[in-house]
Amino acid sequence: MIHPTLIKKQRLLMLALFLLIIVTIILSLGLGYSSVSYGRILPALLGEGTFKEEFVLFSIRLPRIIITLLAGMALAVSGAILQGITRNDLADPGIIGINAGAGVAVAIFFLYFPIEAGSFVYMLPFAAFLGAFLTAVLIYLFSYNKTTGMQPIRLVLVGIGFSMALSGAMVVLISSAEREKVDFIANWLAGNIWGTDWPFIWAILPWLFLLIPFTLFKANRLNLLGMSDPVSIGVGLSIEKERVTLLLAAVALAAAAVSVTGGIAFIGLMAPHLAKALIGPRSQLYMPLSILLGGWILLVADTIGRNVADPSGIPAGIMAALIGAPYFIYLLLKRV
Repeated sequence: MIHPTLIKKQRLLMLALFLLIIVTIILSLGLGYSSVSYGRILPALLGEGTFKEEFVLFSIRLPRIIITLLAGMALAVSGAILQGITRNDLADPGIIGINAGAGVAVAIFFLYFPIEAGSFVYMLPFAAFLGAFLTAVLIYLFSYNKTTGMQPIRLVLVGIGFSMALSGAMVVLISSAEREKVDFIANWLAGNIWGTDWPFIWAILPWLFLLIPFTLFKANRLNLLGMSDPVSIGVGLSIEKERVTLLLAAVALAAAAVSVTGGIAFIGLMAPHLAKALIGPRSQLYMPLSILLGGWILLVADTIGRNVADPSGIPAGIMAALIGAPYFIYLLLKRV
């Protein structure tokens, strides 16, 4: 049973994060190459703005903001799952190779399977999932031991190796591609939020609507998986079954996110850590906070990135790395 004081603290923190997200959204709506006066944002959202104001808000800013929020939430949940099933605080879909697997699949799909633009948007998450899934299967097989099952530490190390190998495969793909397609893949690798239109939102929403509630439902299983194997088995948990199920959910969430945002790392590392620092390690408490933190961090990174260098700005993936890399080094030093 969770103590009522902790539940109250969680709700207050969630309210504070929700307000932070609202404030950041308002700031993000007004900032940009074509700025909109903050006094005109509400009238424009209510349909009383000029053509320019409504075009900037509804066709450019709002879709990008929503995509960024959703992707950050998905990456945060994916990271929380991976940290739980590997018992490793340094696990992240961008670090252990899942994002790289999705990226190679997206590149192959983009380069060699030309289809109509309308279908491309909705097929992209499936292509990313296929690449991420195959990568996760290989990582799992290489980290599996017949006598002891999956080795969590080995899974992270094997994942890092696969990430490096897939980065090399991406270089090979780029070297054989046309110039305009190379530009797209390069922007994708940098984490440039490219899926900035309403169809991309409808393309990834079903994945989040299904998998985030599923993960929250499995929160208690994540708590048990975080303990030693004998304890988990002692309470009747099917360890391998739960690990595989949750790993698939983590892969699908990461793939859906990076299919429209590009290769963004460290969000899945930072958000769960910060949430645990605020409320503790119990999954039922920290995961909802992690979801909000992931969306907010990526939104902040994208808002800063697209405004510090006109007109194209700095990709959100680079900004997230600038924020996350020092935190990653801090965690490494803390564990040594």
